[in-house]
Amino acid sequence: MLELRHLTTGYGNRVVTPDINASLVPGELTSLLGPNGVGKSTLLRTLCTFLPPLRGDIILDGKVVSSLSIAQLSKFIGVVLTERPDVPNLTVRDMVGMGRSPYTGFWGRLNKIDEQYVTDAMQQSGILALERRMFSTLSDGERQKVMIAKVLAQQTPIILLDEPTAFLDFPSKVEMMRLLRRLAHEMQKVIFLSTHDVEMALQLSDRLWIMYPTEVIIGKPAELSSSGELSRFIHSDGIRFDPVLMSYKIDKR
Repeated sequence: MLELRHLTTGYGNRVVTPDINASLVPGELTSLLGPNGVGKSTLLRTLCTFLPPLRGDIILDGKVVSSLSIAQLSKFIGVVLTERPDVPNLTVRDMVGMGRSPYTGFWGRLNKIDEQYVTDAMQQSGILALERRMFSTLSDGERQKVMIAKVLAQQTPIILLDEPTAFLDFPSKVEMMRLLRRLAHEMQKVIFLSTHDVEMALQLSDRLWIMYPTEVIIGKPAELSSSGELSRFIHSDGIRFDPVLMSYKIDKR
């Protein structure tokens, strides 16, 4: 479990989101929603310790994250960011194999057990047929699946993703979200992602975090729909949210 206790995120003296109290639990796909610039990426980068919290604590299985070393954290938290890595001269298998670095020591040599984890990760992500392809030749959707496989090979119980469906066409977005949901449910992982694909998040997420400048509202999609929180978040000129169907309609006029 990953727990946030009075967590305030930001940069220097600038507060982005104050006093978040929440937890992420295994076996759930949780989506983070919010308008551009509200601080979704800042929160994710704080959770994976790329940014220090301004106040409060992040608790990982009863331990304060700031007390753990990078080596320890790398066995608990896997991260997939929006930026697309540009790495020439690496095959897909090489790239996925980099996920084993927390376990391979200084030289980074994979033994038979490591190689099996790499194969399993590619199989789970549906990219085993691509293992000999050069990473630089892949499509955006294929690259994203490789990064998912890399983090699976890392064998972390927690996976944090910043806009994993960015740059993907609609069928690939659906496939990616279904993959992440399946990994959460079948492997009992904590999977937490930010997204702008609201309707897909409503259909496939177990829990939603709706982020505003001064608060984060948390609940299951059906709960947030019946309480009016989803209408509050989605409603604007030309957009109407149907709380029964849990979908939005766009006014053509």
